[in-house]
Amino acid sequence: MTTTLITGANKSLGLETTRRLIEAGHTVYAGMRDLANGGAAVELGARPMQLDVTDQASVDAALASLPELDVLVNNAGILGSSFGVDDLGTDAIEEVLSTNVVGVIRVTQAALPLLRRSRRPVIVNVASGVGWPRLLSTAGTDEFAVAAVPYAASKAAVIALTVQYAKNLPEFRVNVSDPGYTATDFNRHGGHQTVTEGTDATVTLALLGPDGPTGEFHNRHGRIEY
Repeated sequence: MTTTLITGANKSLGLETTRRLIEAGHTVYAGMRDLANGGAAVELGARPMQLDVTDQASVDAALASLPELDVLVNNAGILGSSFGVDDLGTDAIEEVLSTNVVGVIRVTQAALPLLRRSRRPVIVNVASGVGWPRLLSTAGTDEFAVAAVPYAASKAAVIALTVQYAKNLPEFRVNVSDPGYTATDFNRHGGHQTVTEGTDATVTLALLGPDGPTGEFHNRHGRIEY
């Protein structure tokens, strides 16, 4: 049996990833800040777990309660409150980085002892094409229209930290996924992809075997090239 922890698993992409990995035979622990919001995950057969990625005590308690761990999906993230330069302040970027970057590192570091006991340890970090400079700067892409600084910077950092974790953990499969422009609360459900399409890359990377790629950035069509 494969044991998986997904952060931010109570709605949107996290909930759909939970559904699909349970369907694939995983035992899924659904991490969420407020267990009162975990009804949908419970209905899918997930095991709800209180986990706030910005709170070290919460993360430590959650990981200490796990009997084992094979797959970690760092899905939790926030959009933030700054969407240009005129509304940008240090508080706005610190808030986003605290969840989207420091939170990924906090959970991953806490999970490493369990993952190292697995025969097939896998980490998937959910980022975005908004963190990929080529897409951000290419007119006509979904990403080009995004002006927000904190969110883009945070996802660029997630892509970079994924590469560095992969180099440091060669026995792991550590990759990063781009959901694409998916209809979620982030964009008031204006995205042109379904949540199933938006989780294709994450699920594919979560199901990798020991011979799979590592240190790569994937969307639902495959590897995103430089």
